[in-house]
Amino acid sequence: MLTLSTPIVRIFYMARSTHPRSRRKPAKPYHHGDLRRALLDEAVRTIQTHGVEHLTLRSVGERLGVSRSALYRHFADKQSLLATVGKEGFRKLQRALADAWEQNRRGRIGFQAMGKAYVQFAVAHPSHYRVMFGRFIESAAKDDHFLTEAKAAFQVLVDALVEQQSSGDIRRDDAVLMGRFVWALVHGTAMLVIDGQLPEAAQREALEQYAFERLYASIRQETLRAK
Repeated sequence: MLTLSTPIVRIFYMARSTHPRSRRKPAKPYHHGDLRRALLDEAVRTIQTHGVEHLTLRSVGERLGVSRSALYRHFADKQSLLATVGKEGFRKLQRALADAWEQNRRGRIGFQAMGKAYVQFAVAHPSHYRVMFGRFIESAAKDDHFLTEAKAAFQVLVDALVEQQSSGDIRRDDAVLMGRFVWALVHGTAMLVIDGQLPEAAQREALEQYAFERLYASIRQETLRAK
């Protein structure tokens, strides 16, 4: 089965957060329940408000009112916390892409739905997205579980391309290389949206539609035959 190589994961880790630092009221002290989940949720909120660069394990613990020893039972350091946020993000993205493909009858329609689902994921989970593809998570590339989740998300795209190649709908180029090309285009669109460069829904929808039409025109089988 075709897979995403480790260097490619790092290629996408170029998005940077530029959120200004701002003051916010401490969260309510944590009392009971799933501390690990609470730490992840607070980390996501902190990233959204302050940016990844201002996240620290200590500040997350202070907002929840838990001891340092309690924190270290779940996460050894900031990178461990970020890696977990990233892994969770890739799992969510994989499900979103797979559901879009299956629920929209696969083929060209399902493929277009995957592109929309990708951008929608970024909009719905901007903190996860910035961690998944940001420079702050480079050390997580050494985490086997992180790489597994990243590869699995990419594999959904590659499998969709291979199926369309088998049906004769698109060119029989190297599916992994084609997948990187598709991912790069959709990733760029997603970054424009979550960075506020396309504030109006109509702008976003127009770009998504145009990008998909131009993308599909470049990889469809007829393009190869016309040469």
